[in-house]
Amino acid sequence: MALFRKKKDRVCVIGLDGVPVGLLKRLAAEGVMPFTAELIGKGRLRPMKASLPEISAVSWTDFMTGRDAGGHGVFGFTDLKPGSYSLRFPNFRDVKAPVFWDELGRRGRRSIVINQPATYPARPVEGVLVSGFVALELEKSVYPPSLLPRLKRSGYKTDIDIPACRRDRNLVPAELASAADGLEKLALSLFEEDWDYFEVVVTGTDRLHHYLWNALEDVSSPHHAAFLDYYRRVDGFIRRLVSGFERLSPGLEGLFLLSDHGFTSIVREVNLNSWLAENGYLDYRTPEPTSLEDIAPAARAFALDPNRVYINLEGRFPGGGVKENEREKLAAEIAEGLSKLSFEGRPAVRRVFRSSEVYAGPHAAEGPDLIVLSEPGFDMKGSVKKKEVFSRTDLEGMHTWDDAFFWSAAEIPGDMAIKDAAGVIMKSLERPSTAM
Repeated sequence: MALFRKKKDRVCVIGLDGVPVGLLKRLAAEGVMPFTAELIGKGRLRPMKASLPEISAVSWTDFMTGRDAGGHGVFGFTDLKPGSYSLRFPNFRDVKAPVFWDELGRRGRRSIVINQPATYPARPVEGVLVSGFVALELEKSVYPPSLLPRLKRSGYKTDIDIPACRRDRNLVPAELASAADGLEKLALSLFEEDWDYFEVVVTGTDRLHHYLWNALEDVSSPHHAAFLDYYRRVDGFIRRLVSGFERLSPGLEGLFLLSDHGFTSIVREVNLNSWLAENGYLDYRTPEPTSLEDIAPAARAFALDPNRVYINLEGRFPGGGVKENEREKLAAEIAEGLSKLSFEGRPAVRRVFRSSEVYAGPHAAEGPDLIVLSEPGFDMKGSVKKKEVFSRTDLEGMHTWDDAFFWSAAEIPGDMAIKDAAGVIMKSLERPSTAM
């Protein structure tokens, strides 16, 4: 049993997908998360920047590699097949940099990683890896494969039933509860095994925010109580994990909590390809395009979800007609135009980043030319089917960039990006031993 195991320096990471630092502070202060409130008082809670784009597939990959997309090669949930306009869906095999628990394995340290997004299909580690979303088959979501029956007995799910929840929001609380049951049962069971590094990620928080974000403020919403109850459950889960960690470790210095991006309510979706078309940068071979493969040869730029703009460069794309010596001027022109975009007098764009400002490493050239960071409330999209620049989605919440959070009992940098977290965690595992 955990109670009788020898104490030694360990690291435990608890991830809360899509939880902004302000919301965590608020729910702690209002008594919804009393244990988390105590924990905040025992350490340091800092805002943290997510990846750009501010999406889980990239941000969690930044976290586990300690590099941005220029170093690990994953730029979004979707990417372009080389030399084409066809989309592909990157997975864990496409990560071109080692993850930090690989390094721990080389040092003889055992890791247990549960529900980590962007790790499908699961691959060998020194320990246990259970993939989180996007995972297509449970059978390919666990290493070692011999643990599959245990996942099934626990009722572990890699995600809620997203299509059903999008059709009917009344299903969201029950779906979240079912997924939480399986995750908690599996995590608390594996916690009792021997490990040096333990990580579990709660992704239900992200789903709650996408579908029921408005219920937080609307006390008349039929889902207001369910929103708060879910966070009460998360607080209880954190308490159980931290209590277990305190039995196993000589202190809290190896405990970390973090999120991968923040959240806010949606005002409007912004269809970047519609803006590019309206301003003469994008044209299609058909009046009703269905994919980027319908781009006309005259197109000079196009966008991919969620906020990536590519110059249609000669030699890079099959229909590319923009010369290399025209690329910088065109990118600057588009960036200037987008920076002035507004909706009903309200600015929609906070900043347009150049690729060189965001990415560093051997794969930087594979990324977009521009990354459009929105003002909170304006969700950048890359649809080719929508005609209008501004549209309204049925989702309630959207991701934000610089209000993720990082908590540690030990001193941490005041200005952090999620790619810096790996270094902080590795340093913790290298601290002088105080084992009893």
